[in-house]
Amino acid sequence: MSEVENPVDTVVRLLSNNMWVVKEDGSLASILVSKEWYDRELFKNYDGQMTVGLAESRDTKIEMSGRLRRRVGSLRANVWSQDMLTRQKMVEEVNRIVRQNRNKPNETLYYFAGVGQATGTHKAYNAGSATELPPNHVGWTELTNTEYEKIWYSDDQRHSKSHNVNGEYALMLFRFKIDSREKAVKKIVLAFEGYGTAPAGNGVTIKVWNHVAQAWQNAQSGTGGADETITITLTSSITDFIDDNGYVWLLARTTNPSDDATPAVLYCDYACCTVTVNGITYLDIVSYRDADRVDVKPFIFRTEFTLKSWSFEDVGGVF
Repeated sequence: MSEVENPVDTVVRLLSNNMWVVKEDGSLASILVSKEWYDRELFKNYDGQMTVGLAESRDTKIEMSGRLRRRVGSLRANVWSQDMLTRQKMVEEVNRIVRQNRNKPNETLYYFAGVGQATGTHKAYNAGSATELPPNHVGWTELTNTEYEKIWYSDDQRHSKSHNVNGEYALMLFRFKIDSREKAVKKIVLAFEGYGTAPAGNGVTIKVWNHVAQAWQNAQSGTGGADETITITLTSSITDFIDDNGYVWLLARTTNPSDDATPAVLYCDYACCTVTVNGITYLDIVSYRDADRVDVKPFIFRTEFTLKSWSFEDVGGVF
């Protein structure tokens, strides 16, 4: 049976992955989102901290037998900063993030914005080969920082891999680092936006790596000669597709190979992985208030949010 994710973990990840605070000088503020409680020593390296904790959880029946139930959670979310303007911007971000993700707090989008060679989470590679290389093959070459920038967003700035060897394909490999415990994941959607060209015809084929079977599986293909989005949706045996390091691997290749005279060329505008976990399916703000600490030096500017979450369950588990 799948695990149910703690609502605190879900909200910490939601806020951490989406908070975007810009300082007065135009640089990004460094914000740490964690479970309770705040650590004043963190202000030596961070501009602000966000903490999340569970205040209360209640179960209510939604049918007479009690088989179907709703679990309602009350969460504390505290904003902490030594700068009043940073605190205010963090408060605005919490309002924005919860509002935009009210009906999907358990869904996380992973993509390559801001990723480069020094990043230790998501990675992207390319290669040319007559076969579909496994993730650990030495034939893969990581993208350069400039090449990474071309797949940051869906913006028509494409990275391309051209390969001109008879009978061989142009390939790309994408590694996504999943934050959730693999047993709590209930759905993964992988998407590739781009296209492929080759002498025998246009098209891209994508597959996902099954680390248990040690094979590329769940093939999906497109036939366009211009950008199209191709997706793979996983809803069963999901742990087989998240390896021991928490990585999900996506392969893309030209559907057809080069013929030596004309190269096979693979174009990528964007690639992403959307993960949905078992857990809360609704999140909203009940209230918030300022609770500054002015009895210490320097002052600690604090805003406390009360959040409401819920999930539904039956005797067989959460849905």
